[in-house]
Amino acid sequence: MSPLGGQQALRLMFLLLGTGMSLERSSCPSQCSCQNLAVNCTGQQLLELPVAIPLDTRQLILAANNISYLPTVELTFLADLVYLDCRKNLLGDDLDFTFLGMAKLVYLDLSFNNLTRITFSTFSHLHSLVVLKISDNPNLVAIKKDAFSNNTWLRHLDVSRTGLTFLDTSTVQDLPNLSFLAFSDNRWHCNCSFLDFITWVTESNVHFPDADNITCYTPEGLRALKMPAVEAQLHSNCLTQLYKQDYIFLCLIGFCIFFAGIMAAWLAGICAVIYKVYTSKGEEEEEQEEDSHLGSALQIPLTPIMGTEGR
Repeated sequence: MSPLGGQQALRLMFLLLGTGMSLERSSCPSQCSCQNLAVNCTGQQLLELPVAIPLDTRQLILAANNISYLPTVELTFLADLVYLDCRKNLLGDDLDFTFLGMAKLVYLDLSFNNLTRITFSTFSHLHSLVVLKISDNPNLVAIKKDAFSNNTWLRHLDVSRTGLTFLDTSTVQDLPNLSFLAFSDNRWHCNCSFLDFITWVTESNVHFPDADNITCYTPEGLRALKMPAVEAQLHSNCLTQLYKQDYIFLCLIGFCIFFAGIMAAWLAGICAVIYKVYTSKGEEEEEQEEDSHLGSALQIPLTPIMGTEGR
């Protein structure tokens, strides 16, 4: 091949490559708009994740649709995604391992869905996550203790208006960069187990918006009380007052100690009796041996003397 033909072939290859990249970037799902690496599919009544999403998409908005499932494989191809908005959909039940290949994701909005629980496997692969919104999920009743243990960059967390009644203190306390936590309008059960979380809230430097709506729902005596007032009340009730189960526990402990003391005294008495009997037998045997030796020593050999008198 002549040098001229080689140059033409090289130019043709770059032309085809550039055309392919242009086609890939120009593709856009139907019913969505695409611009500047952003795909917007808001309010299109979608039932599932749209196809033909450009692989270099950075921002994907799926808000106000009827999507009930996010396919893990399809999301894995969107490795450059940093912003995902899935609010006002029908996502629920189980999202574990859904976001496996989205290590660059910084913003995730799952509010206004049907989430029921958050476990370690739900967001464990989102190492770059900074903003997480899971508010307005009325069926969300459980966030596991280690749910955010891999999300060390998390700064903004919103769990307002859910079905939560309890949140372990270490779930949020161990987030080194957390600066914003919204958890108002939940049905918090303010018992003694919740005291540590309330104490952390009153002493933390984290910003808690809508503080007037952060109140207790149960028990009845603490309903509608704000967190600072509840902390003082719980300190008084939990640290100085004993309940029925506490008295039962103390009685059981006392009975166990009493029974253990009796058993120890009984065993000690048996051991003392056995030792006494054993030592008494030893002393009697020693006395008998001494008497026998003494008797043998006092016997006089009479036969030789009698023989001498006869002579």
